[in-house]
Amino acid sequence: MKNFKIKYLLSFLMMASIFVNILSSCSNDGSGSGSSGVLAVESVSKAVGGDLTPTTVGFANNMYIIQGIGFTTVEKIFFNNTDTYFNPTMVTDKAIFVTIDLNTPYANASNELKIVTKNGTVVYPFTVAPPAPQFKSYNPINAVTGDVVTIYGSFFLNPVVTIGTTPVAVISSTLTEIKVKLPAGSDKKYIKVSTISGAVTSTDAIGTAIYDDVFYGIDGTGGWGISNLLIDNTAPAEVAQGTKAIKVDITSWSGFQIDMWANGGHPVPSGATGIKFKMKLKADARVRIIVGGDWGHQVWFDVKADYDNYVVKWSDLGLATAPASVGQLVFGSDGTNTTFYIDNLGFQL
Repeated sequence: MKNFKIKYLLSFLMMASIFVNILSSCSNDGSGSGSSGVLAVESVSKAVGGDLTPTTVGFANNMYIIQGIGFTTVEKIFFNNTDTYFNPTMVTDKAIFVTIDLNTPYANASNELKIVTKNGTVVYPFTVAPPAPQFKSYNPINAVTGDVVTIYGSFFLNPVVTIGTTPVAVISSTLTEIKVKLPAGSDKKYIKVSTISGAVTSTDAIGTAIYDDVFYGIDGTGGWGISNLLIDNTAPAEVAQGTKAIKVDITSWSGFQIDMWANGGHPVPSGATGIKFKMKLKADARVRIIVGGDWGHQVWFDVKADYDNYVVKWSDLGLATAPASVGQLVFGSDGTNTTFYIDNLGFQL
């Protein structure tokens, strides 16, 4: 806590020093616009960190210094036509300290800073960027060359998509979805989305799914003490990856079973370090995972009522190296009756 306070005290003192220096330079210069009537924006820079390098890109909820001339009688400041609050005590003839409003639009916007004074109006090209992109999921994970993949997330403004190191043409995009066609050589590669605000990479590699809206390479599902099994549950609050998830009611000390024995079992990808899945329960409880019928190496997890990521490492199963294939998975309940929600089941690379 002490370090936290010192950090922000130093930031405040640095910003105050910058303001005082600018105010001083204005006071020492008698050529202000109060008499000349000149109104102009010369640059915009961040107000923290001590770096006054001019920029034409800003982020909501961050403070910036607008430098120029003729600001003494400022009445209104607009970013992308959004009326933005400013503190009159943080204004001089040559500088304005202002924080971009949190709700300033960034999509389909004017990309302009506008300052209105009693003597006139000045417009300056300035882009308010979205927050850094957020990557929720993509579907299908087991896509092959030529398949259209949908990427889900947030803040996808003018996205650039890369699979591995290969740039991929965007078929269509909104702020929350991107569609691309999978190029050759994408298997076991990760998807990266970049925007003006940063980049984010998928946590799942292409071709590593056992279940991703549908099952891949299994014989069937079953178990004991289960009911109301729904493989393609589409309730949005119960889906973590793609558009569907598994939902199954289960009684105490029972199991939901996935069989993959046919054709020698589900092949384990090269480089896989274990089995991963997303899971949540109706209420917090313990869940055991049995892999390949090896009940001697049950792996227990404390699973919550919200989706989280879980990984069964090969070492958890008493294995020194990855197996060639996996023949069965059992998700077992503890002594409570509950509901399992399982999604994004596959292999961890």
